[in-house]
Amino acid sequence: MKLFLTQSANVGDAKAYLLHEVFRAAAQKANVSIVETPAEADLVLVFGSVLPNNPALVGKKIFIIGEAIAMISPEVTLANALANGADYVAPKSAVSFTGVSGVKNIVAVTACPTGVAHTFMSAEAIEAYAKKQGWNVKVETRGQVGAGNEITAEEVAAADLVFVAADIDVPLDKFKGKPMYRTSTGLALKKTEQEFDKAFKEAKIFDGGNNVGSKEESREKKGVYKHLMTGVSHMLPLVVAGGLLIAISFMFSFNVIENAGILQDLPDVLMNIGGGVAFKLMIAVFAGYVAFSIADRPGLAVGLIAGMLASEAGAGILGGIIAGFLAGYVVKGLNVIIRLPASLTSLKPILILPLLGSMIVGLTMIYLINPPVAEIMKELSNWLTSMGEVNAIVLGAIIGAMMCIDMGGPVNKAAYTFSVGLIASQVYTPMAAAMAAGMVPPIGMAVATWIARNKFTVSQRDAGKASFVLGLCFISEGALPFVAADPIRVIISSVIGGAVAGAISMGLNITLQAPHGGLFVIPFVSEPLKYLGAIAIGALSTGVVYAVIKSKNNAE
Repeated sequence: MKLFLTQSANVGDAKAYLLHEVFRAAAQKANVSIVETPAEADLVLVFGSVLPNNPALVGKKIFIIGEAIAMISPEVTLANALANGADYVAPKSAVSFTGVSGVKNIVAVTACPTGVAHTFMSAEAIEAYAKKQGWNVKVETRGQVGAGNEITAEEVAAADLVFVAADIDVPLDKFKGKPMYRTSTGLALKKTEQEFDKAFKEAKIFDGGNNVGSKEESREKKGVYKHLMTGVSHMLPLVVAGGLLIAISFMFSFNVIENAGILQDLPDVLMNIGGGVAFKLMIAVFAGYVAFSIADRPGLAVGLIAGMLASEAGAGILGGIIAGFLAGYVVKGLNVIIRLPASLTSLKPILILPLLGSMIVGLTMIYLINPPVAEIMKELSNWLTSMGEVNAIVLGAIIGAMMCIDMGGPVNKAAYTFSVGLIASQVYTPMAAAMAAGMVPPIGMAVATWIARNKFTVSQRDAGKASFVLGLCFISEGALPFVAADPIRVIISSVIGGAVAGAISMGLNITLQAPHGGLFVIPFVSEPLKYLGAIAIGALSTGVVYAVIKSKNNAE
């Protein structure tokens, strides 16, 4: 047995020294070795009345005893400690940042649902602010291509604060035992200073659970949004790959390779890969990761099964949403209800929870959820594919306006998720409208800087150039620098242009099977030239409106 000795903050150094010497003798008699660091210890003995707030103690057995009693009877105290050590639980008070050194060491993680814009823009904002304060900082980005600029174990050990800006669930196990603060990528980007101020006041020692974060993040509304976006994030690559493969299969279906041997079957093969496999998996993956976000790993298998049942029944994205939340909360509930002896606890995540969860959720989906939801999705698909021009224009305008209200925020993501989800039901017009509208705000801001140069500073005109490129890539967040400087006018002009672009796209019945890519996927749009026209008219509308209503004083 290895023992580490420490004390409460109110125990003086002289008394602590005497206690250490007394217990070294007692430990020697009991054949217990005293170690110099908690990392080496099997048991930590604390002298005093208050547990120390020390991340290094997480995962250790601990025994706390008053210093007076410990001094009088060290052998009895040691025996009690060996027999009754309990798992360390960090004090719930906020972490005190007195600074390990003169300079704070900050590590951060950023992640957004698409793993593109907000992930990297918030990382940039965090890094810029931290460096401005003179802190050491490293930001790890969790994008669609995986972790970038990975934080090492040494950097974690040296960190004074872990700052997590994530709209989806991301693995954070390596930060266990460190002070952590969680927020959204949007707040980290737009209100960086405010979020760091809150971080140093509200950070808590991360114990490996999913319930760490600010008060805002703990609200169920935020939780629902985070669970949905976790599902969307993991579903998107399947939708992109599947949609583009289907579009490519159409390109090869015009007798271009007639009598070309094995290549003659290429269109059918590509269609099977994209539509037959990728699109069938997308709802299952979506539901699986919604459940994973709610119930962690035990929820993943149940969510995948429930999502596949929804997909095969034709319940579409609506069935997938219900399947994911049902699976997540059922598994989470079972995990709380089922109590097992310590020797059998390991069976819960790999046997009991998947088995019971799959049976309960699967039967519920088959007999109660899928039949009515599949009928609803069928009627919705029929309505969307057969709607008149006026209804299409109205729906397109609504989708377009929603895409431009908060530039990647909850309203934008609601419209986007709705449009992406309908791809699984072979309804492709809303996706085209959503992407067209999403490209409008950044391109429109660039147009405004060209039309009314005298109303913009040199830095704003430079931002307009970057905004134009981001807009072509369907990164609505390119307009955020303008939103931050002049929110009301920018949002009003963006919503007008987005509604125009969405209405034109839906009115012309333009379809798109790829949910991301901007200019790079326009060749796969059903009417590329008309689609470019819709985007151009929408962006020009935004640019002209903003150029007119923008105040000259804002340029100073």
